[in-house]
Amino acid sequence: MQVAAAKLLKTFGRSVRSLRKQRGLSQEELAEACGLSRNYISDIERGVRNPGLLVLAGLARALGVSLGELIEEIERKR
Repeated sequence: MQVAAAKLLKTFGRSVRSLRKQRGLSQEELAEACGLSRNYISDIERGVRNPGLLVLAGLARALGVSLGELIEEIERKR
């Protein structure tokens, strides 16, 4: 994986973790709300998983943000 892509995934993962913690959710609770496994959420937060559009939409819904806001978090933290 390219360095820039790996950095982007790690940045996104930190954003997801931050939003999850702000909302007082555990990884298990977020996973359940998205229909994913806790391991999948952990992989996203660690930057080792590249989630697709449907997963991103589910994360945004579960975190109470729009898909655009979820993506904007990446830009703010880059």
